[in-house]
Amino acid sequence: MHSAMEQRCLYDYNLTELTELLRGWGEPAFRARQLYRQLYVNLAASAGQMTDLPAALRARLAEIPLSTLRLERVQIGDEGLTRKALFRLPDGAVVETVLMVYPDRSTVCVSTQAGCGMGCVFCATGQLGLLRNLSSGEIVAQAIWASQELRVMGAAGPAGRVTNLVFMGMGEPFANYDRWWQAVERLHDPQGFNLGARSMTVSTVGLVKGIERLAAEQLPINLAISLHAPDDTLRSELMPVNRHYPIAELMVATRKYIEKTRRRVSFEYVLLQGKNDHPHQAIALARLLRREAPRGPMLFHVNLIPWNPVPGTPLGRSEWERVTAFQQILTDYGIPCTVRVERGVEIAAACGQLAGQQGVMVQLS
Repeated sequence: MHSAMEQRCLYDYNLTELTELLRGWGEPAFRARQLYRQLYVNLAASAGQMTDLPAALRARLAEIPLSTLRLERVQIGDEGLTRKALFRLPDGAVVETVLMVYPDRSTVCVSTQAGCGMGCVFCATGQLGLLRNLSSGEIVAQAIWASQELRVMGAAGPAGRVTNLVFMGMGEPFANYDRWWQAVERLHDPQGFNLGARSMTVSTVGLVKGIERLAAEQLPINLAISLHAPDDTLRSELMPVNRHYPIAELMVATRKYIEKTRRRVSFEYVLLQGKNDHPHQAIALARLLRREAPRGPMLFHVNLIPWNPVPGTPLGRSEWERVTAFQQILTDYGIPCTVRVERGVEIAAACGQLAGQQGVMVQLS
């Protein structure tokens, strides 16, 4: 639902709602399908570009914004292969979206909230606090921007379209579950954006109710859970949410999710120098995860993430030797794990760095 203060954009409508909107204008149902295709397949940047629609209908559609996101700046890193967009919302808040291009794929990291209310001490977004939830259209529009940007870049082959989408930008998706899931359904729709469910990943700090809801959904999108500590004392220090959903409760929900969906879960673990990267903590993490395995197949993977600098935070980035030693211990215990490949660090576009900072960016005309 949208409050009276919110401005609804065309990307906030699903196909059924667009059909109802145009029917109210006296238009046949096939016009809504044409409009839907223009939005999600042709990636039209304005109603004026939708030339298969009658001029009178285009004029009427022009009165409704396609998106309420206003692109202000784009920052470019990794020799042009990583691009971070700063969007201004109608109420003045900002959100950021990151596009990462690889030889065989293109991934967009999408925000679901302006700011974040989870307060993780190592995350720049968490220091902002929650400003507001994004609408489904504001979430969708970020993926549309990434697709349009790929066309501008002239990316070829599989990388020429968005092949992967991660809900790992600003905000906690499960704290905005309904609108986030509406965006998932719209981006997945084969009649529109047509991104496979298994090409989408949602990351959560561990909101158990959200994990339970996701287990009951029909679309098999991937789940990543931020863990970052092997014990409740440290995790509560780093992630206040642990005081509400401690590790034992989180593991129960994770096991139920795996048993119901038969899908692998990724545990994310940010490595902080001298804080959570000691050998004994790697052993504790391995034992924590191995305790789950004897009860049946525990389909999981540990994604180790070297911490990315956040100004004003009294934390340090783990030295590479400590990262590899931590990984080796997990491997020795039979825990599948990898170290995340870093992208966008120099433009504050990497994991945990999104905070709507102005920085040095490319000004758009």
